[in-house]
Amino acid sequence: MNLVITLRINGESHTVDVDPKTPLMWVIRDYVGLTGTKFACGIAQCGSCTVHLNGAPVRSCVIPAEAAIGHEVTTIEGIGDDGQLHPLQQAWIDEQVPQCGYCQSGQIMAAAALLESNPSPTDEDIDLAMAGIICRCGTYPRIRKGIRRAAETMNSAATGKADARQAGSGEADDG
Repeated sequence: MNLVITLRINGESHTVDVDPKTPLMWVIRDYVGLTGTKFACGIAQCGSCTVHLNGAPVRSCVIPAEAAIGHEVTTIEGIGDDGQLHPLQQAWIDEQVPQCGYCQSGQIMAAAALLESNPSPTDEDIDLAMAGIICRCGTYPRIRKGIRRAAETMNSAATGKADARQAGSGEADDG
C-alpha cells in the first residue's frame, strides 16, 4: 500500500507517493530523480548504493524509505558546497581514481563519512572504513591515494580558516 511520505534529501524536502517499504535507493533514483546512487547487488554487500543517513554511511538498497522519514539523507549529488565539488570529488578527478566508475559514488560517500569523523586517517583507517565497498576494477590504491589527497586539501583549508580567524581576532601566536 502506497503512502505519501516526505523525505529530506540533500537539504530539500521531497514528497513522494510510494510503498514505505520500497528501498530508499529506488526512491532516490526513481521518484526523486537523483541517479548518482547506484544499484548493484541489492543485498547490501557491495556498497555502490551508499548514502548518508544523518551523516552515517548506509546501504540504501536495503533501507526502507520509511526509515528515512524525519532524517537527513545525503547523496553523492549533495556533498559539494554551493555548486563546488567536494574535495573528495576533486581528488577523484585529480588522481584519476575511477576506471569504470560504477562503484565510485559509494566509495566517495564512505570516504566522506570517514573524513568527517577522522580528518587525518592512516592507511589502516582508510582500509577499515572502505572495507565492503567493492571495486570490481580493483582501483583500491587510487582510492586510498584520492582519500589522502582530499584529507590534505581539507586539512589545509581548515588550517587556513583557523589562521584567518586568529589574524582577524588580533591574537598573536607567541610560539
